[in-house]
Amino acid sequence: MIGLVDGNNFFVSCERIFNLRLQGRPVAVLSNNDGCVVSRSNEFKALNIPMGTPYFQLRDLIKSYGLVLISSNYELYGDISHRIMEILHEFSDAIEQYSIDEAFINLKRPGSDYYSCAKEIRNTILQWVGVPCGVGFAQTKTLAKIANHIGKKSKDGIFVMPEDPSEILAETPVEDVWGVGRRLAPKLQRIGICTAQQLASSDLESMRHRFSIMLVRTMLELRGQSVVEEEKEEVLSQSISWSRCFGQPVVEYEDLAESVAHYTSRAAEKLRKEGQCAAGIRIYFQFYPEYRPHLLDGGVDTVHFVFEHPTASTSEMLSQITPKLSPIFRKGRRYKKSGILFFGLEREEPAQLSLFQPSEKTVQHKKLSAVRDQLNRQYGRGSIFNLSEGISKKWQMRREHLSPEYTTDWNQLLRVK
Repeated sequence: MIGLVDGNNFFVSCERIFNLRLQGRPVAVLSNNDGCVVSRSNEFKALNIPMGTPYFQLRDLIKSYGLVLISSNYELYGDISHRIMEILHEFSDAIEQYSIDEAFINLKRPGSDYYSCAKEIRNTILQWVGVPCGVGFAQTKTLAKIANHIGKKSKDGIFVMPEDPSEILAETPVEDVWGVGRRLAPKLQRIGICTAQQLASSDLESMRHRFSIMLVRTMLELRGQSVVEEEKEEVLSQSISWSRCFGQPVVEYEDLAESVAHYTSRAAEKLRKEGQCAAGIRIYFQFYPEYRPHLLDGGVDTVHFVFEHPTASTSEMLSQITPKLSPIFRKGRRYKKSGILFFGLEREEPAQLSLFQPSEKTVQHKKLSAVRDQLNRQYGRGSIFNLSEGISKKWQMRREHLSPEYTTDWNQLLRVK
């Protein structure tokens, strides 16, 4: 049996851990730049305000409905997610994290009372961390998704799929099946497949010819045959990118340069974590459409080039990036976004004693990057940074309703008086 543990209204639940005044109130977490709703409490859902509703449409409802709107606190959510995954490892070594708030767990205990196991997992997470979770157990990952969806709606948050799931599948709309999606569901409905059970009982060969092998795998999973396996081999990124929309229009070159330096630093950190180096980089500035009216979303100024040699050192990258930025900047334009993309990624091999041995400066940059990463892991991300990334960062995305970083910043820890 495979279990799926999924945090309920995860972003909102993380906020409620430290702010008990949010309990029982209609709370929503907003996307980047406080754009739209991305997480809702049950009380917020009861007001029939859909996911994705823009913030500006909710301003007039804040007082009348008592809405509480919070900016996304990704530092907090990431840390709480890590704590939940650590708890799951107390129950099994076979844990596969699927998203920030979801993970599959394989207990590998034949004949176990899976309901009791699920209850213990759920209660432990609730007591140790404070996030309510839905837990579903079933024979396959696809069935576990359905079980989890049912469990979330139950009083105890738990559901164990029976050995014969046909009755459950007959009541499950085909669009709710993991792997079907909104685009495929209408096509299936047009040929009379409206429930998960109808999909499971369809002919495999004809469905493979008509659709894809991926749908056939979903059908086998619905029949209780586990075919969606965990990725055993380490999957390395083929490219690494980092971009953000600015909190307000940017018109100064210095702000654009700071944003590129910051994004390069963050992406290079991920590059080093994977043990890779990049051959080159693409940099782009996206500006508002008034300068090119025929382009609804505006235009893009871009440059790409190859580094002197493949590298993962932030300092080496920035020294080569800086001279390339000013030629693509256009004074008078209002920029709304910048971003970078590393290409030509490859494994970072140890230095070889040969004619092409890295220079002493390159080796020093590598050691400096290792020390920098270690200090940032120990004292918190951003403790050590390049001055070119800026200090105030006025261009950063807007988060006007941001809660404290309760668990990742010493200066924002809760204090008991």
